[in-house]
Amino acid sequence: MKIGVHPSNLHLRLAQAWPDAFSGLEPEFVNYNEGRDTIRLIGNGQIDFGGTGSTPPIAAEASGWNVTYIAASAPRPANGGIFVARDSPIRSIADLRGKRISLIDGSFHTYLLARALEGEGLRLPDVSRLETGAADSLPALLEGRVDAWIAMAPRLEKAMERSDIRLIARCGSTIPNRSLFWTTDDRRLSRETRQRIVAELSRIGREVAADTRIAAERLVANGAGDADLDAWERVVRSRDFSVVAADADIIAEQQEEADTLYRHGYFKNPVRLGQLARSV
Repeated sequence: MKIGVHPSNLHLRLAQAWPDAFSGLEPEFVNYNEGRDTIRLIGNGQIDFGGTGSTPPIAAEASGWNVTYIAASAPRPANGGIFVARDSPIRSIADLRGKRISLIDGSFHTYLLARALEGEGLRLPDVSRLETGAADSLPALLEGRVDAWIAMAPRLEKAMERSDIRLIARCGSTIPNRSLFWTTDDRRLSRETRQRIVAELSRIGREVAADTRIAAERLVANGAGDADLDAWERVVRSRDFSVVAADADIIAEQQEEADTLYRHGYFKNPVRLGQLARSV
């Protein structure tokens, strides 16, 4: 079983560092740079499944892939926020019209932004989206090269401690922000295999929650960047690591996002997600 791991999916990063994780599936952990690469790696057979935010699997469906949803994390309301400089004239989401926003476009950042804008009668084309990639956009925000920055863990936790920037929106009031664990029909993962994946993700999540310090130590020992041990422990402690099998409610939630991004022009055509039979 080739399991994709990228820096933004903390659950699978922990699995990679966890003793005996997925041992019954003969795991091979495959590291890659970011969640948007997941469909390419599944498509060419380099990984069998991966974990991302909610947007990449929808983008995969929009590109013609038959996505199979395996599991979903609990909502993660604390893992994302929109920041501006402390002295910025931007006081709310309504003030973002025409402004430059740094984000990882095509990740949950795009959906967070779309839903936040929609609440103020705005759309994605009303702002300028500037691609962040793996770079830290805090310097660009402080130097005035961007007007707002969408941050996520572990940079989010550091951002929340700063006095020179302000939070104007957070995931919890805008989107569910789950991790989705998914594959495609082409990988031919059996129902039994998918159930074993769910069970193992759930087991690791329970053990992580039972000892967040050990989890943070394993992240640091495994080379996780951007945070020290105490910072990683705060990140781990702030999350609900429970995982459930994907069900009709998860598919409906994904469809709502697909419809929202289509309304905003992110997708050229409506995206109809696959049947639930592909997710169980």
